[in-house]
Amino acid sequence: MSERELFVKICGLTTVDDALLAVALGADAVAFNFVPGSKRQLAPVRARDIAARIPAETLTLGVFRNEARERVVDIAHSSALGGVQLHGDESVEDTAWIAERVPYVIKAMAAGSAQAARAAEFPVDAVLVDAPTPGSGEVFDWSLADTMPIGLRMILAGGLDPDNVADAIAAVRPWGVDVASGVESAPGRKDPSRMRRFIQNAKAAGELLNEQESHPTSTDSGGEAMYDWRDE
Repeated sequence: MSERELFVKICGLTTVDDALLAVALGADAVAFNFVPGSKRQLAPVRARDIAARIPAETLTLGVFRNEARERVVDIAHSSALGGVQLHGDESVEDTAWIAERVPYVIKAMAAGSAQAARAAEFPVDAVLVDAPTPGSGEVFDWSLADTMPIGLRMILAGGLDPDNVADAIAAVRPWGVDVASGVESAPGRKDPSRMRRFIQNAKAAGELLNEQESHPTSTDSGGEAMYDWRDE
């Protein structure tokens, strides 16, 4: 692809129909939640069945929180996933161990946290910036994203929905965006209309950033805002 695109990830998928619709609407990645107690928790065997239906060009991810590193890798492999998202207090060492065994790794961090300040130390493909209570679906002060180390592929999460995603992209200029509850009719059940609007609005905002970055008088300080993960 000649033009970089905003990366859009739809998280917390639990059905084949929702996953395939997300792909058809233009999502770059779909994610399955393996966190115990989550309303969107999915059994690995079920994730494997859904992932088998997803086109190879769409990234499939498993979401984990403070899980044993061996189990993270085992589930990723047995479910035939393209990568994992670590959404807890995983250490740099454990993250590196997983990254050596899984093709694609995203590390989630709370905006403004001590862990986020050390984000550059984690050997991952992208860093997801979430609300202070990760996974809460709450919008946080987007200016906190400015405290992240520069040069990272940053995925913005936390309370995004079809109505605010364009503003969030304009304010933060992230590499990508992530959504779960913001496109749902119920936990784990995606609303087709909301998902369509979210992806359309996110992609349109990403195209606008592309135009601004290519303008010769742009004052954007940059970073790697747009990126196509499939180029690797």
